[in-house]
Amino acid sequence: MPMVGEGRGKIVNEGRAYKKIFIYIPKEVATDTSFPFKIGEHVKIRIYEKKLVIEKLKEPPQDVPSSDRFAK
Repeated sequence: MPMVGEGRGKIVNEGRAYKKIFIYIPKEVATDTSFPFKIGEHVKIRIYEKKLVIEKLKEPPQDVPSSDRFAK
């Protein structure tokens, strides 16, 4: 079965004590062989020309505490 690389996600506000926004990536996209990210990996997120751009960071940021919550 060929990998798809496209699907429908969802933006969810999960903040209770403070605001946290999550973007759910559908399994069809996350399991695609060309999906460039690993669980728990730090990423750079920006808005460019009305599009959300997510890029790999070369090294983890110093100001963000590491968390095993999302690691495998």
